[in-house]
Amino acid sequence: MTTLVQHVRKSLFFRLLAIFGVTVILFIIIISISLQTISDESDAIETIPDYFTRNIESIIEDIGTPPNLGNAMRLAGELEWTINIRNPIMQWSSDAENRLDVDTSVYAEPLTSDAELHTINGEDIIRVQRGGYDFYMYRRAQNSNNLFVIYVGVAIALGILFLNYLLVNRMLDPVRLLRRGAERIQKGDLGYRVKTNRQDELGELTESINHMADSLQSMLEAKRQLLMAISHELRTPITKAKLRMEFMPDSDEKEQLKEDIDEIDLLISDLLEAERLNNEHAVLVSEPVHFAEFVSGVAEQFDHYEGGLTVVTPEEDLVFDIDKLRVRLLITNLLNNAMRHGEVKPIEVKVSFVDEEGIVEVIDNGEGISEEHLSQISEPFYRADSSRQRNTGGFGLGLYLCRLIAQAHGGKMNIASEIGEGTHITVNLPRHPPQSELE
Repeated sequence: MTTLVQHVRKSLFFRLLAIFGVTVILFIIIISISLQTISDESDAIETIPDYFTRNIESIIEDIGTPPNLGNAMRLAGELEWTINIRNPIMQWSSDAENRLDVDTSVYAEPLTSDAELHTINGEDIIRVQRGGYDFYMYRRAQNSNNLFVIYVGVAIALGILFLNYLLVNRMLDPVRLLRRGAERIQKGDLGYRVKTNRQDELGELTESINHMADSLQSMLEAKRQLLMAISHELRTPITKAKLRMEFMPDSDEKEQLKEDIDEIDLLISDLLEAERLNNEHAVLVSEPVHFAEFVSGVAEQFDHYEGGLTVVTPEEDLVFDIDKLRVRLLITNLLNNAMRHGEVKPIEVKVSFVDEEGIVEVIDNGEGISEEHLSQISEPFYRADSSRQRNTGGFGLGLYLCRLIAQAHGGKMNIASEIGEGTHITVNLPRHPPQSELE
């Protein structure tokens, strides 16, 4: 028996099966009791005409002729029937409701020499004619107890169903926890673990998901460490190549080689910066700056843009705590991206403040980005140009770095774009980054 209980406790299937089985048994019991009660009442009603037939003389004698209305009322109460007494000068009924119109009853059969069985709407009525009086006797109410039994049975059934709902809802609580945990892991929070002390199938599933998150976190951390190690190691040969290039005579080939080495150096720098920011322990070197003035200062470096660059700032500036080097990189990448795809059309930079947040908007009127690429355009190494030609874009790290920098400050970046209409990038930064990310 103990083994069976332990097996049920460790099996969600058997617990659900037990709840279903108990529910079915209880419903069968309720239905059986209700039907038996109704059947008993029906049987009792069916025997009443025979009872009256056998005792009709004593009942009428007890009432008397002329009738004793007190005795008639007492008998009506004891028998739970309605008694009507009529003659040309009186009409009396034990029940004020008088639910049956006895005058419309139809003769069915004789019972005794002065008693007849009448029917009305399928219900029996006994009529006795004695001493110049007509006595009508019939049931006081039809199936009143039957309805009560049905109502009670339905109420109990609803109570059982509600109890089942509470039990099943409680058993499925871990499913909701698993869903929330999976959503957090999907959003990149690989440090989150679903807590549970269950020992059934849902407990095993929870443990599997937690182990999966552990494995993913370990693999990503190993990838991150490998990438950073390789990037650091590549710095040494690139530095040597730059030194040797300085001793080469000036030529077009030297200039082209210098550009290629600078691109590799920039790619390594971006990779290192991305991995630092992608680390859950990323640290910001935060310092107070006048936000709008800072953004304007970074944008001034791009005044040479042929399409024209406009910077719109609010009249009142606010002081923000930001990592200046990283926010400068964010704005620089956004402007470089806008100029590269702006088709020499005007670019606008807007700075505003809403609810302790600084909002930077970079708006171009260039080629735009198709809807199919918008959800992935800020992913690492993703480029809308499948040919990946250098003259149509960078390494695919610019917008990815911008998103990481915004998130590291506790903010966010949104991209809206339409083909042929341009691109509108909005960055929201809080006035003070999360304390855990400050140095």
